[in-house]
Amino acid sequence: MSAREGYIHSTESFGTVDGPGLRFVVFLAGCPMRCLYCHNPDTWEMSRGTPRTAEDILSEYEGVRTLLRDGGITCTGGEPLVQIDFVTELFEAAKERGIHTCLDTSGITFDPDDPERLAKFDRLLDATDLVLLDVKHIDDEEHRKLTGHSNRNVLAFLSCLAERGQEVWVRHVVVPGITLEDRWLEALGEHLGAFSNVKALDVLPYHDMGRVKYEALGIPYPLGDTPTATKEDALHARDVILDGMKKTRFYQKP
Repeated sequence: MSAREGYIHSTESFGTVDGPGLRFVVFLAGCPMRCLYCHNPDTWEMSRGTPRTAEDILSEYEGVRTLLRDGGITCTGGEPLVQIDFVTELFEAAKERGIHTCLDTSGITFDPDDPERLAKFDRLLDATDLVLLDVKHIDDEEHRKLTGHSNRNVLAFLSCLAERGQEVWVRHVVVPGITLEDRWLEALGEHLGAFSNVKALDVLPYHDMGRVKYEALGIPYPLGDTPTATKEDALHARDVILDGMKKTRFYQKP
């Protein structure tokens, strides 16, 4: 596969929740995590994606560009940084055309101890206007239970973004019995409040609409009968996180 090809699960022309304005959203295939609440198990395997070039993606974008008011391109997944070289090529080409670039990631592939990896992230972030960082759980042990991975690299990535002064919007999914607990929400807020580059906070209620995909793939649904979270649950969780953020020095209301 050439440097300008990536395995693409799908694209969406008019995304409204994937960054500022109307967005052209690129869903990349492949993800190392297995989040219990994942609603896109069909994006886990890179082999399920379709090989496409960066120029092909940009040509599709140009077909709807005039309709994407104050928008741009967002790369998501799956976990888009499984294919960091492709995303970098795509974003660099997009910036040459004056297109706003947004990266929606869990940060799980970041490694502060790998110089070669850090160089790749630096190059990517030089071409990235906004990062949507999905923080799954603030507690490392609970993060492992939820995703199968430590949150060490995720939090290190947030620190890296702060050092660069890179704008970040944080996303957090609240799941009853897992993340929807005030102690974890407050701790998350206290951690986030230390970062002046965190400019927005989006708290999302867990839903089970992806259950049908698990059935189609013949995969047991991990959360079984876990109740969905309500809009009120999400609003409460956001308030608790914001209260936690107020306790730390660099708090700015998102």
